[in-house]
Amino acid sequence: MGTNFLLEYGSHIIILFLCQPVHEWAHAWSAYKLGDDTAARQGRLTLNPIAHMDPIGTLGILFCGFGWGKPVPVNPAKFDRKYTMRGGMALTAAAGPLSNIVMALLVMIVSKFITGAYLASYKTGTPNEALMWLCTICDYIIFLNICLAVFNLIPIGPLDGQKILSYFLPARIGAKLDRYQFKLTIGLLFLLTFTNLLNAPMSWLRMGVLWLCDKLTFWVDPLVNIIFK
Repeated sequence: MGTNFLLEYGSHIIILFLCQPVHEWAHAWSAYKLGDDTAARQGRLTLNPIAHMDPIGTLGILFCGFGWGKPVPVNPAKFDRKYTMRGGMALTAAAGPLSNIVMALLVMIVSKFITGAYLASYKTGTPNEALMWLCTICDYIIFLNICLAVFNLIPIGPLDGQKILSYFLPARIGAKLDRYQFKLTIGLLFLLTFTNLLNAPMSWLRMGVLWLCDKLTFWVDPLVNIIFK
């Protein structure tokens, strides 16, 4: 029971102090690179988790494992003229989920080396428990980043997927989605809270992203085998 409690609330801390700050920083950084310094001037171009905490969203993450960060302010009118406002918003939105996938990839590389070291110690008859816990922590960081990326790609506002989808839709349809955003958000919350309809597709997407990350780090496995053979 103690271990389960530690892992559960440890995962909430990982979201709050690692996954979420990287996600929000990526939004601010991409907007800044596109010419909009609004978030930077408001102190959001930072990995400091406190700068990205929303009071209610933070409490939700800590006690329920579900919450949100403070929205990153973006002014598309400030984007460089070589980018359209819709295109710039789509790039800025996509930077958040992409940053979490990149973090999952980096941690997966580290995890494979740690796993190799743990298995090597296990073969000696004296398994290193510290390495085992590091493997567990890495697995949680990978899983939580993938979950955050996949969830934010749902094409319903205020999630990032809505802004990405709007770029590929005719402006007329995008405007209608914006008009009904509140109702769509309430519908999404209802589905997440009271039904299991999204569980299967979300699980498939998470497994797909996890499989992709594993394939992209295929080159690590031979190195691990050589080092810890």
